Amino acid sequence: MITTIQIHKKVKDELDTFKTKNESYEEIILNLMKTIEEQRRQEKELLIEGCKEMAKDSLKITKEWEATDAQLDWEW
Repeated sequence: MITTIQIHKKVKDELDTFKTKNESYEEIILNLMKTIEEQRRQEKELLIEGCKEMAKDSLKITKEWEATDAQLDWEW
């Protein structure tokens, strides 16, 4: 099914800057959507990697404090 959408001339002109040869507007939009999805996936992967690194640092700090805690007498 083909649907017609309305866009402002300025938006159409911007889409034209992405055009290569006989590429349709649909192909341009699909490529943009694919690019955005890839960026989201990469951001998610980076976020996961960052969280893993923070967890490693947190575990290291916890182990250091456990060693200190074992040496101290906490009774009042």
